[in-house]
Amino acid sequence: MCNEDKTVLDDSRNHTKPMELILGKKFKLEVWEECISTMRVGEISSFTCDTKHVTSYPVVSKSLREIFGKKSEHSHNHASHTEGHHCCGMMSFAEQGVGHDDLNVLIKNPQPLTFTMELLRVERPGEYEKESWVMTEDEKKNKIPQLKEEGNRLFKEKKYAEAAEKYSEALGYLEQFILKEKPGDTEWNALEDSKTPFLLNFCQCKLFLKDFYPVIEHTTHVLTRDPDNVKALFRRAKAHVGAWNVSEARQDFVRTAELDTSLANAVSKELRHLEELEKEKNAQDREKLKGLFS
Repeated sequence: MCNEDKTVLDDSRNHTKPMELILGKKFKLEVWEECISTMRVGEISSFTCDTKHVTSYPVVSKSLREIFGKKSEHSHNHASHTEGHHCCGMMSFAEQGVGHDDLNVLIKNPQPLTFTMELLRVERPGEYEKESWVMTEDEKKNKIPQLKEEGNRLFKEKKYAEAAEKYSEALGYLEQFILKEKPGDTEWNALEDSKTPFLLNFCQCKLFLKDFYPVIEHTTHVLTRDPDNVKALFRRAKAHVGAWNVSEARQDFVRTAELDTSLANAVSKELRHLEELEKEKNAQDREKLKGLFS
């Protein structure tokens, strides 16, 4: 701040990673774009900005603090107010605050601010991996099949955790599109159905990672829309075995064999394995009981 004490409101050097600013995306604090545009890579410069250019700084600072994990001083702050509320939003913040005492003071007593910036790197369009919030609708749609291909490649390489991340990212994009549609409409249903292969691939990865409960959750979601989906039933059955839900596992295995007779041998093998596990478990339980009464 431009006061006698030179109060420091925020220091991004304390963050886990440098801040990234994408030019031309109507960032709330436009003066930062103007400042950065005058700098060279490796340069450190200070810019003192007039009050009229930094009235939105408390809102920007609040968002950055939340992103980088600095909690507000007041649990009753109104997170529902977004940067996009402009003047009305600022009036609301002036009355209710943003949950940080130093920023609340700045809202009530606006003043010039000095920003010290270091330009670490410049990346041109196509040189950096775009985050979801800067992508166009078409870019997101094109990204989904790319993520599926990457996930499939990683799966073949037995990199199951990395593959699961790719499928999960694709599902995130699909969820964004689904939220824009009315539940039950044709487009909404089509998008929901398009999630199925990604969910099943994700579940297969989780089975290999022995993370069984997400498999049960997501295969159940698939089965609510497609009760006879054999892959979902078979993978849920195996997850139930891993989570030791014996009756549920047996039920899913039997249903799988009923729907697809070509899997009868595979199901029989899984059921025999389940019986062996039950015998081992019962033997272990008997030994524990002996120990209690000996």
